[in-house]
Amino acid sequence: MAATNFKTENNTFRKLIGNGLTYRIPRFQRDYSWTQEKWEDLWADIQGTLRADGETAHYMGYLVLQSADDKSFDVIDGQQRLTTISLIVLAILKNLQRLIDAGNEPEANTRRREQIRQTYVGYLDPVTLVARPKLTLNRNNNHYFQTYLVPLGHLPQRGFRASEHALRKAFEWFDRRVAEFLRASTGEEGMRLAKLVEDISDRLFFTVITVTDELNAYKVFETLNARGVRLSATDLLKNYLFSVLDRGGEADHELRALEDRWESIVGRLQSENFPDFLRVHWNSRRSFARQADLFKTIRAQVGTPEAVFQLLRDMEEDLDTYLALSSPEVSDWSPEDKQLAGVLKTFRVRQPYPLLLAGKRIFDAPDFTGLLRATMVISMRFNVIGSQSTAEQERKYNEVAERVAKRELDRLGASLPLLRSIYPDDAAFRTAFAEKTIRTTDSRNNRVVRLILCAIEKHLSGHAHDFASDAFNIEHVLPQNAPDNWGGIGNDDAEALVYRLGNMTLMQAGTNRDAGNAEFAQKRDSYRASGFAITRKIGEENAEWTPERIAAHQNWMASQATAIWRIAQLS
Repeated sequence: MAATNFKTENNTFRKLIGNGLTYRIPRFQRDYSWTQEKWEDLWADIQGTLRADGETAHYMGYLVLQSADDKSFDVIDGQQRLTTISLIVLAILKNLQRLIDAGNEPEANTRRREQIRQTYVGYLDPVTLVARPKLTLNRNNNHYFQTYLVPLGHLPQRGFRASEHALRKAFEWFDRRVAEFLRASTGEEGMRLAKLVEDISDRLFFTVITVTDELNAYKVFETLNARGVRLSATDLLKNYLFSVLDRGGEADHELRALEDRWESIVGRLQSENFPDFLRVHWNSRRSFARQADLFKTIRAQVGTPEAVFQLLRDMEEDLDTYLALSSPEVSDWSPEDKQLAGVLKTFRVRQPYPLLLAGKRIFDAPDFTGLLRATMVISMRFNVIGSQSTAEQERKYNEVAERVAKRELDRLGASLPLLRSIYPDDAAFRTAFAEKTIRTTDSRNNRVVRLILCAIEKHLSGHAHDFASDAFNIEHVLPQNAPDNWGGIGNDDAEALVYRLGNMTLMQAGTNRDAGNAEFAQKRDSYRASGFAITRKIGEENAEWTPERIAAHQNWMASQATAIWRIAQLS
């Protein structure tokens, strides 16, 4: 990002709001949403700076602004904080007005009221002599803010949005806190209120990042998110898309209808990350875009109201498929499709998602099921066991997805050969599996190992088991907490062997607890009596459990796995 397009500085609220600067919440930014918990936290922080033994300043975090002239700013991130501080100033003005109405130093307090209002709420334009607000809220909140809150008049309560009620309640809450602040001591109330404003404006400070356009703002969001500062790139993208519609002269009811559709998409995603969905959706229809380039790509290709409408329609079409992949257990897919999608979820492999979205749109039901199975097999070979780099794999999936989206490929049989480069062949998979170590102390890894063992058990005995069942556990033949020299295996060797796939099998929960850290000779009878064929095999074929026997058992498992996770057309 060029230095001329990006500026960072620490500013107090006084410096932000003074010097004729104005701030605007973009029309389609989300509404005011802070609740009492947030108000209480901010008020406590302010009170902490006022105590003699308190902090001299309170850090309010990042404020991301967009401006072309350094005089008027769009608030890209930080609107909740700026709005709430403005409500506190208005609450102080309300208390000053009460002093004036009660005849308490009316002339001095009137001057204080007007000075505070001009500095922090609004000022007279020196050219037009028209009052201009310091802060303009979004299209849903600004009317209530400017019409009722800023003039400090009657606050009607019927027929308003939830966010407008939130603004009113915040103002009333701070109004009560300011009144309590005044009652805490007597005398010079007007001066104390004026000093409270001064203290707030001087002791609250932000890290202000100012950019010149939406693209630079998006890059700021990504950078800050990568550093653990949680911002909403979703809102930024929404603002851009709806600004395109706004420029196109769409009627308000059309804009509102589109916003409702947008919020429906975001709402249905719930805990899912909207930018991730957007990227999967985008890459299921178009040329590959990295997450870092997504906003730039969309801005270049979605520049008309027609393109925005189309993007929304396309997202709505893909949303059900994405949600089914993310939460297959609550989808309306067939049992087989749910099971396959559940395996992908267990693997935490998302690279195939763009191709699966494209396949769901274009393929018939049997071919889509076949595609799900193919991506599951590839994920096992390439990602879980091979642990190979996913960068080229992601591009390959996108390459095929783009062709499916264009209907150049409309059947599974024509698509599979194009995935050959990300399908490790039998020899490579067998070798990787035979050496694989998976630490089951991680919950995801534990589920993966259970899945692998259950699949081999079904292949061996024909009996299917739910890998998530509580009825059985993973048995580490060489125990995870083996005593020194267990089975003649030294501590260093034990650490390297305990999480080898060949050292793990299935045991009924009670039997697993009973076996504990006993020597192999003591556990062998329970293995031979197990209801699991894979476990009986260990007890029947091994008189002792040594590094060589672990390797031999894992080589056998690798052969079973190669037969289980296999795509005949690619092998």
